[in-house]
Amino acid sequence: MQNGMLGAFLDKNGLSDNTQVLLYLAVSKLGEKPIDGVTEFNPDGLTAATGKWASAFAARLAKGDLKCRSLEGDAYKAAMLEKHVWICSFMLVGALNGGVTVGDVGQKHIQQLEPLVAELCTSGEAALGISLAPGALDRLLAYGRSVAHFPTAVKEFEWRNGWFYELTKKALALGKDDPTPMHTAMLKALGKI
Repeated sequence: MQNGMLGAFLDKNGLSDNTQVLLYLAVSKLGEKPIDGVTEFNPDGLTAATGKWASAFAARLAKGDLKCRSLEGDAYKAAMLEKHVWICSFMLVGALNGGVTVGDVGQKHIQQLEPLVAELCTSGEAALGISLAPGALDRLLAYGRSVAHFPTAVKEFEWRNGWFYELTKKALALGKDDPTPMHTAMLKALGKI
């Protein structure tokens, strides 16, 4: 189960064929029913699994009335990129604005969020060699509304925002432009780089 870009780590450790899951579940507090990643744009849920045990994992979630899609190849990579863009962009914009909630990011800070999402989607698509379906921002905002009360913070840098910053460092080392200049500036403003 992942909340970041683990591809290079999995490849390096001979684990790239492992079953992987993008889990879109939230539990507000102990004893409460999980909030499933179902939105108006994703009525079949956002949670996705790939690999040998993807169907078995989906069946387990179904027993708890939770949804899970089995995806392979580029479809899984696209789902992984969208989740990654969501966590990196919402957490970064929220942290820049005092750690406001996810809901506040989507409602009150859309002027910062929208261009950041576009930038991260574009650079991620190029890095992974995939294309996201049109409407990524709307899908990310919809998920944000489903967990609107959650706080924001930039955490697990190596696996989250660090993945995009590695794209920046590689481009700059080759004498190219930063593919994510807004992201880089925001990380600097927070003292993360």
